[in-house]
Amino acid sequence: MVQQIGKGRYGKVWMAKWRGDKVAVKLFFSSEEASWTREKEIYLTVLLRHENILGFIAADIKGTGSLTQLCLITDYHENGSLYDYLQSTTLDTKAMLKLAYSSISGLCHLHTEILSTEAKPAIAHRDLKSKNILVKENGACCIADMGLAVKFVSVTGKIDVPANTQVGTKRYMPPEVLDKTLNQNHFYSYIAADMYSFGLILWEIARRCVSGGIVEEYQLPYYDLVPSDSSFEAMREIVCIQKLRPSIPDRWNSDECLRRMGRLMIECWAHKPSCRLTALRVKKTLAKMSELQDTPKSN
Repeated sequence: MVQQIGKGRYGKVWMAKWRGDKVAVKLFFSSEEASWTREKEIYLTVLLRHENILGFIAADIKGTGSLTQLCLITDYHENGSLYDYLQSTTLDTKAMLKLAYSSISGLCHLHTEILSTEAKPAIAHRDLKSKNILVKENGACCIADMGLAVKFVSVTGKIDVPANTQVGTKRYMPPEVLDKTLNQNHFYSYIAADMYSFGLILWEIARRCVSGGIVEEYQLPYYDLVPSDSSFEAMREIVCIQKLRPSIPDRWNSDECLRRMGRLMIECWAHKPSCRLTALRVKKTLAKMSELQDTPKSN
């Protein structure tokens, strides 16, 4: 163990050395064994490995006398979370699209069921937020923190929901979670909930993209509507009853790429789950936007 680099409700994260390389070690409180077990299970899912999903190395239980430590060892990314990165970094269009496209690529892989001899279930994240996405050295993202994930195998029709009672982060909860109308018997409900949260993440990223020499300071979604430690009730009032969403800055209208990003996030955070875009649709749209960005403009 070298130094502590983060902490959350589950425990602490350390940067450590393993065989000469830096790795991240997530240490769970012994009371969070359900989260540790779930996250380990998800990372060990067949065919889960993907460049935009955090690379898993090992899970371990260390006992030191009366203290039991539950560890998850993963790849280490110096830039930290997308939340950390956006606070200290402004983006050009290319960097913005790379963060967005790589994030949705990871989510798309999670959401997709792969039917083969070794089948991969469809997985919904259920706690998607900028703090649970890491930024790699090359400016691409990978999705982390799978402790609340839900698995689904279409052949059996079984939805595998974790035993732990945590339900995600209030600020990123979609209307159907806040007003308790989410259909727990239908796996698509969990997928659609992820897409709402992803719309908020797109908003966080796009605000940090400079256009016409202007950029917004980093803020969390709904920063201007609820306090930092917002209650469940306050979020429900804003999102479900008043049906408010983060505001789109005027400057985005005069930048073609930001205007498209704005349209994309609005379609992700639609009130009705059935109206939200799928991860694959967002991935294809962002790929097209990146292509247009790379095409030289003719005089």
